[in-house]
Amino acid sequence: MVRVKRGNVARKRRKKILKLASGFKGAHSKLFRVANQQVNKSLRYSYVGRKLKKRRFRRLWILRLNAASREEGLNYSKLVNSLKLLRIQLNRKSLSQLAMIDNDAFKRLVASSRV
Repeated sequence: MVRVKRGNVARKRRKKILKLASGFKGAHSKLFRVANQQVNKSLRYSYVGRKLKKRRFRRLWILRLNAASREEGLNYSKLVNSLKLLRIQLNRKSLSQLAMIDNDAFKRLVASSRV
């Protein structure tokens, strides 16, 4: 069999992993084997974290909407249902921003949803 020389390819691969591992503590950023394991683990965590971020923000928006709508004497589920019946298509993010930033407009929206 022909001898395979992998000098450049192997070095590039290792440097790529060690570059991704920069900022990790101790051997996790210095030694290739440990860094490789840690990079794989961190990439898995970052993938899951991106999914969790969406869930957590949606929960936060719903929580804010519930608090703001309860101040107006209406709970979250009834508010969302009445907005849906009136065909007002504002998402939870924009509704919660409206409740936080422009409280008067949110109050008018809640008042119109009661009718």
